[in-house]
Amino acid sequence: MVWIIIAAVVVLFFVLRMKGAKGVNQMTTADLKEQLKKKPANTIYLDVRTPAEYKSRHIKEFKNMPLGSNYSTLDSSKKVVVICQSGMRSMQACKQLKKLGFSDITNVRGGMSAWR
Repeated sequence: MVWIIIAAVVVLFFVLRMKGAKGVNQMTTADLKEQLKKKPANTIYLDVRTPAEYKSRHIKEFKNMPLGSNYSTLDSSKKVVVICQSGMRSMQACKQLKKLGFSDITNVRGGMSAWR
């Protein structure tokens, strides 16, 4: 019985970690491809992976600003789309952007692992 409770707590922990932050939109990589085809103005694309990860493979529209960078230097009036390797670091960056007053923030679910 104890193992069932422990397993339930672990599952709940991971579900809560994967849940998006309030006020942060989510998009799939398929949605991102469609958006990039339209070349929207007024949008900042951020890749929050390490410089080495970015250098090995990235999407050309994305600027590399690793997690922990000074995001306050960005224009908070613009839309921001954030990607990382899996979607976890980008969600952390989205939360940081939200705290800085950005209002239109989108996390790419699955990150570069899902990009084909």
